[in-house]
Amino acid sequence: MGTRSNGAELNIANGIREFAVATPRATAVVDGDRSLTYAALDERSSRLAQGLLALGLATGDRVTVLLGNRLEYCEIACGLAKAGLVSVPVNPRLTAPEVAYILRHSGSRAVILDEALRDVAEPGMLAAGIERVVGVGGGYETFLEAARPADPTVEVPETDPFTICYTAGTTGKPKGVVISHRSRAITFYLTALEWGLGPGRMTLGVAPMYHGAGFAFAYAACVTGGTVAMLRAYDPELLLDTVERHRPSSVFLVPAHIQMLRALPEAVVTGHDTSSLATIYVNAAPLPQQAKVWTIENFPTAGLHELYGSTEASIVTNLRPPDQLRKERCVGPPWFMTQVRVLDAEGEPVGTGEPGELWSRSPMVFRGYLDDPEATRQATSEDGFVSSGDIAMLDEDRYVYIVDRVRDLIITGGVNVYPREVEEVLHKHPAVADVAVVGVPDEKWGEKVVAVVVPRREPVAPAELVEFARGELAGFKLPKEVRFVTALPRNAAGKILKRQIRGELQQSAP
Repeated sequence: MGTRSNGAELNIANGIREFAVATPRATAVVDGDRSLTYAALDERSSRLAQGLLALGLATGDRVTVLLGNRLEYCEIACGLAKAGLVSVPVNPRLTAPEVAYILRHSGSRAVILDEALRDVAEPGMLAAGIERVVGVGGGYETFLEAARPADPTVEVPETDPFTICYTAGTTGKPKGVVISHRSRAITFYLTALEWGLGPGRMTLGVAPMYHGAGFAFAYAACVTGGTVAMLRAYDPELLLDTVERHRPSSVFLVPAHIQMLRALPEAVVTGHDTSSLATIYVNAAPLPQQAKVWTIENFPTAGLHELYGSTEASIVTNLRPPDQLRKERCVGPPWFMTQVRVLDAEGEPVGTGEPGELWSRSPMVFRGYLDDPEATRQATSEDGFVSSGDIAMLDEDRYVYIVDRVRDLIITGGVNVYPREVEEVLHKHPAVADVAVVGVPDEKWGEKVVAVVVPRREPVAPAELVEFARGELAGFKLPKEVRFVTALPRNAAGKILKRQIRGELQQSAP
């Protein structure tokens, strides 16, 4: 099937092919007491590719992957790439109707799933007429054993997609983000360059691999000859135990992971040996300045990076360790090979320190939204820039500051309030573990500022939080209402679901 590649095209399977030759006995993936060498990862992914092709799948066909973090994820991604198939990763926590929508919209012709999730996928598979199903934990191993171990080496142009990632759907139905081999292969190699992945180095796969960032930063280790150790579910103490046991040099976390670590007793954090960590990099949502300071103080050997990006644009900026305390609330300068511009509503560049919409261009940007030319047109410019949907500012050094999401802007009494500014101030209060600030309709003000707070152990009165914020914020920015909750709703990437919060607040309004 297909033609052997001459090696000139970038492909996300190529790194595993290369290190199966260079370091066949080196460990590529660790999952609890299971592990795979590069030779085994290469062979198993080839068997999967051959097995899927034998089912009648053809180059470019889409295969939904419904699986949590586990050893098989890397070989499945590689096997699909070797077969010239396109993965459609799906969050295992989605409901049956949500899975059915993605199966139908993506046009998937096969499904690889955790056998425990078959009931969730079954209605959608039946509705879409999908009969090719491989169950991990079911007949998966038998399926591999029956297939040929030879790499099919299907040739795929590097600009063709290797995956279609569905957005979290925080503003409506999820959209399919089409991402090429070229985009992610470049991202993998630059990730290794920036954050120290490669031969002899281990990273931890903590963030979910069905999400773009979680996949990119875990799988990058396999592409560049390193080792990735999987955490199947996040637990802050388990993370510390894993660092102490496996001695990784790097870990990618989302801000929610940091906040959960901060919530542990100090003795638990300091009681673990985390000195192997040379790099902690954080993405997916804003990392409050207080959390940055805490991370730097409690992981002194690890250089902290806060990067900013999106599924559509890949990595856009990176704030490196020397700048963390020098540039507060900053996400850094543009990343490798990336250009940025900040534009006003008329599409004109804004001045230094002025807010506008952030756009970026690089070899890593997406190929558009699947079967949605209008959404693609709105998100891209004729010269290849991609909109972030965020309001940003540039300082005199052309470092980027994310002010807020365009859709999260609060207009109260005709004045703009950026929720992130209010959140940063409230995060400084010792009784606040987490906070989200949203605008809800108000007869008098148009919108009113509401703070939804997850408290720490110490009780705190709403009036105390408002008075605390008064020292740093103008009166119109202060919360008109404070609500307390046990947890904030978040998506797979760790982003707070503000649309859900606004909806719940409006439903509970008198």
